[in-house]
Amino acid sequence: MTRHWPWEVSLRLENEHICGGALIDLSWVVTAAHCIQGTKEYSVILGTPKLKPVDFPKGVSIPVKDIIMHPKYWGRTFIMGDLALLQLQTPAIFGKYVQPICLPEASYNLKVGTQCWVTGWGQVKQRFSANSTLTPELQEAEVFIMDTKRCSRIYRKKSLIPHLVPLVLGNMICATNYGENLCSGDSGGPLACEVEGKWILAGVLSWEKACAKAQNPGVYTRVTKYSKWIKQQISNGALSGPQTSACLLLLFWLLQPQMGP
Repeated sequence: MTRHWPWEVSLRLENEHICGGALIDLSWVVTAAHCIQGTKEYSVILGTPKLKPVDFPKGVSIPVKDIIMHPKYWGRTFIMGDLALLQLQTPAIFGKYVQPICLPEASYNLKVGTQCWVTGWGQVKQRFSANSTLTPELQEAEVFIMDTKRCSRIYRKKSLIPHLVPLVLGNMICATNYGENLCSGDSGGPLACEVEGKWILAGVLSWEKACAKAQNPGVYTRVTKYSKWIKQQISNGALSGPQTSACLLLLFWLLQPQMGP
């Protein structure tokens, strides 16, 4: 029994999976800025829960035409603005397995304790195992939005940075599954929350080291802080009309358990 997460994207470099991402419009994908390593040839695979979609013919590969890094991104050492937009060379074709996820309004406040889901092919760890392996099938984990100050305190205990410097900033959001021994998700992958009948992209997985211990909260780029910037970039680069309303259609089959592929 698997569910479809139809906005889920595998970001590829020379056809090797390097990061997750989320489809937000016909031609646009959101991922983490730290996933991008210079001006290389990237592509995305859409519409399949398989990491190697040869046996899942619905998977579609589209080259990335343009990459827009958030201007505040400082690099891996001190992560701010850990967000990148990928413009696809050809628009995605929406269907049962390919749907965009909604961007939250900038003013939207995700309450602590909101149930959300993180999905990805990477970093599935058992608590006592140091190995991080890619899984052939898309994994999902239920998580809950947690208080940012509490999240910062957890990481503060493990850090040498002076106490006056907050580790988890206001442009980040934390989610936890309360120490279950599965930590799943990919850098750049989506933190998706169902709010008032539609699915919104609450976060983009930013701290890949957060899974070093399974009980660590995941730290995500808080998408509400970047919604305006994202919409601005899309309207600058879009020649076609507005498609964002497509994400409002919460199709009844979307996350129903499916038998088989």
